[in-house]
Amino acid sequence: MFLALTVSLLAGLATSIGGALVLSGRALQRSGLAVMLAFAAGAMLVVSFIQAMPLGLSSLTESFSQRSAQLIGWGAFFVGIALVLAIDRFLPEQLNPNETAGREAEVSTPDEQRHTASLLRSGLLVAAVLALHNFPEGMATFFATYADPSVGLPLAVAIAIHNVPEGIAVAAPVYAATRSRRQAFWWATASGLTEPVGGLVGAALLTWVVPPALFGIAFALVAGMMVFLALDELLPGSWRYATDKHQTVYGMLAGMAVVAASLVLFAW
Repeated sequence: MFLALTVSLLAGLATSIGGALVLSGRALQRSGLAVMLAFAAGAMLVVSFIQAMPLGLSSLTESFSQRSAQLIGWGAFFVGIALVLAIDRFLPEQLNPNETAGREAEVSTPDEQRHTASLLRSGLLVAAVLALHNFPEGMATFFATYADPSVGLPLAVAIAIHNVPEGIAVAAPVYAATRSRRQAFWWATASGLTEPVGGLVGAALLTWVVPPALFGIAFALVAGMMVFLALDELLPGSWRYATDKHQTVYGMLAGMAVVAASLVLFAW
């Protein structure tokens, strides 16, 4: 059990690596921010459709028929989208970065309070959604490692790899808005700490029978959240700061490639 909890903790703390990367001077350049946000968006899209949704549907088919599993899984997927959309819609316009897309000043401009609030809000929203996303991943990592370390360890490494750009997605806008290295790093770290919390919950549930459907719904819900976040927050953010149209495309493709490579390298 100690190994499983440790693996879950280390996978979650990979967001700290992303936060640390942002603290370099290059991370504040418009082009660097554009590429990093697009990288995170590409990673999230692949993880959502290649990892989270298949895991969710697979878990649901253990409790329901194929058709019912598909209905429940995709229903949960769009509920996840609706949840993030609701957060987005209920925020005041001056805090919504989508309302100022294409009209933001340089990231380094200190007197644009609306733009600064927009960046900060974007980073904190990413942190909140990723915290929700990391919780079921932590449970999955714990159970897999506890059942069979040869399965759990590669899974944890793959999760850690894609947690790095997630930490970047949180820390980059927070640092640009606040100029605080401490805030940027700790918000990135906090977004990953729900992963070991998920591992602890998994440990507590070992004496209980956990319905596979619960995991299925959770993975599908998180997949919807990540897809909406990538398309509505990260990619528009990348486009706002890109100095060349190719930066967003290349960053997104790089994020997809890194996650795809992790799936190939750790497919046992």
